[in-house]
Amino acid sequence: MDYLYFLATASLTLRVTQYLHGMTHLPPACMTVIHQINGWIVKVKFSQSLTPEQHGDFQAFMLELGIPYPPEIRLQMVFWSLETGQSATEVMRRYQVAIVSHGMPDANDIEAFRQQFTRGLGYCPETLA
Repeated sequence: MDYLYFLATASLTLRVTQYLHGMTHLPPACMTVIHQINGWIVKVKFSQSLTPEQHGDFQAFMLELGIPYPPEIRLQMVFWSLETGQSATEVMRRYQVAIVSHGMPDANDIEAFRQQFTRGLGYCPETLA
């Protein structure tokens, strides 16, 4: 099962990565993080099905941080392209999206993106807080 959510800030996105690393009872997950001007889109896909209890717990955690996100066709194509093994760079170029991370949840990718984006702008927008 895929979990797709919209989160307002980088800090909330980092909390998801910390949660996934800290929950050893959950199966390994693939996490895709996309930055948009107004926030972050996070897709989490577990390597195996969650138990009903795990599903409820994870869904409750995600609802505390963000809102479920119904992707438009373009983002569906982005996720499909990544899942079929196309490179993130190629997908970003084709669909004009900022893929911050794809694969095992990695807080370093998110932090690096935040720092580079902020350095380039000269200030920190609210979504990068």
